[in-house]
Amino acid sequence: MTIQRKQINPRMSQIVIHRDTVYLAGQVGETGQTVAEQTREALARVDALLDEAGTTRQHLLQAIIWLADMADFTEMNTVWDAWVPSGHAPARACGEAKLADPRLLVEVIITAAVPE
Repeated sequence: MTIQRKQINPRMSQIVIHRDTVYLAGQVGETGQTVAEQTREALARVDALLDEAGTTRQHLLQAIIWLADMADFTEMNTVWDAWVPSGHAPARACGEAKLADPRLLVEVIITAAVPE
């Protein structure tokens, strides 16, 4: 069994690939001031990691989204809905959580398939 790890540091890997499944570490937007800006930045990071892992948005399996405040749900979803390819929405959960830094408003965790 081969497990590939990319962008590794002592604490975590940004990408883990096992067989035909890609697991991404949680992605955040660190410069945006609004949940929409942070969501766009986090999803741009997801795109870059998916590309590095050899997959795309069309192969999303699951998304877990943490919001610092569920009052931002609609604003985040506006960005999310524009980003997810039509007909390729993953299984998804969204909840409220205290994030690692009080400036963070959203964190996105993605699992995707490697194309055949």
